[in-house]
Amino acid sequence: MEKIRSFKQLRIWNKGIEIVESVYFLTKEFPQDERYGLTSQMRRSAVSIPSNIAEGFKRFHPKEYRQFPHITLGSAAELETEAIIAQKLGHLNEMQLGVLSEKIEHLCKMISTLMKKL
Repeated sequence: MEKIRSFKQLRIWNKGIEIVESVYFLTKEFPQDERYGLTSQMRRSAVSIPSNIAEGFKRFHPKEYRQFPHITLGSAAELETEAIIAQKLGHLNEMQLGVLSEKIEHLCKMISTLMKKL
């Protein structure tokens, strides 16, 4: 098995990027008055997920690296909460929420597995 040399090789990072793409696609259809509210917040939460994975990967000390999966789980929970709010406000339908929640749940399982290995 080849050693992973870049965070871009991590499946967990790529799953995070997939979630970012989904959130940007979904929020593009949100009302204009949400631009600086829910749209911005959901995008920031989504971007935080792969960003923290990348930052943690670049940390040299294992203790530092271990804190980043916890931060990533927090960002994922924040994003899912915002998606539920968006659905309650009529900006997402049930199916859109379900697909996004499934992606977030899968990522959280991957993060939990990573944390066990650290």
